[in-house]
Amino acid sequence: MSASSNGTKPPLKAMILAAGFGTRLRPLTHDLPKPMVPVLNRPLLEHTIELLRSANIKDIAINVHHLPEQLTDHFGDGSKFSVNLYFSHEEKILGTAGGIKAAQRFLEGGPFVVINSDIVVDIDLNRVLEFHRERGSCLTLVVREDASPKQYDPIEIQEDGRIVHFVGASSMNVPDDTRRVMFTGIQIMEPEIFDRIPAGQFCGTTDTIFPEMIQEGLPVYGYLHDGYWVDLGSRGKYLEVHRDALNGKSPLKTRSLQKLEGEFVVPPVVAGMNCSIDPTAKIGPCVVLGNGSRIEAGAIVEQSVLWDGVTVGPHGVVKQSILGNGVVIQSKEEIIDQSVIKK
Repeated sequence: MSASSNGTKPPLKAMILAAGFGTRLRPLTHDLPKPMVPVLNRPLLEHTIELLRSANIKDIAINVHHLPEQLTDHFGDGSKFSVNLYFSHEEKILGTAGGIKAAQRFLEGGPFVVINSDIVVDIDLNRVLEFHRERGSCLTLVVREDASPKQYDPIEIQEDGRIVHFVGASSMNVPDDTRRVMFTGIQIMEPEIFDRIPAGQFCGTTDTIFPEMIQEGLPVYGYLHDGYWVDLGSRGKYLEVHRDALNGKSPLKTRSLQKLEGEFVVPPVVAGMNCSIDPTAKIGPCVVLGNGSRIEAGAIVEQSVLWDGVTVGPHGVVKQSILGNGVVIQSKEEIIDQSVIKK
């Protein structure tokens, strides 16, 4: 583990993996990169940066590919978010390992955190780093037990947290005293991992690099996380994250949003700036209205998230849905269990 010339440990750096297409959230991500998808009226990536900053991590690399200008224009050098950002542009998708390799110059010098851009999690990264150092780990994955293990590729760990097998990867001898967990998309790596990753080529971590390290007997550990974690990969999960936040069950706060009250409001309901809501509209529960939303007479909006500039016409109905920026729902039109973008 590297140290500076005066013997102190260098500041921890991080990388946010943000180069994907967000295919599971389409059509919302056709014209918007997934990290820019609003969560409580702020880009998802802002919440991830806040998590890293809470652990005093301020030097952050972000790989980008799909509609990268939207990310770079919004975040710039990171100064308005009190961090230092480095954008790694991938002309072609390089995969998780390939993307990390491309940011080597920024990240090398000590252990670093890598986190997926599409998760919401309540975790103390300093405790994960402490676990990593105590175990002498060359790679620590944050893992969790899951009620639906078939949804994710499981990992087998021993009682002390040592990872002994990625299910699906070949293995000769897997100990009997293991339990299955799943990977959360958060990890701490030592810079030696760069030597394992080919430069300029597509390469994955969980399907190639990590299983190889385990098969070689290297100290790879899993930090068991039992707190909040959601992957925003689908409309259902996206709405779940908002529902949890509105009900105070997630680390995300609605502090910048106005709580709505009224005769036809079923809380919790929050709204951004400059919203226009007819007093006869029925709104809630669990609704987030973006800036400049307009809800007209007799409209019904339930269990939904509306982005900026959305209009729901008279007696329109929106339930369990996500409406993208500028969408207009016509009079008496019904939108149920849908994701809709502006045509």
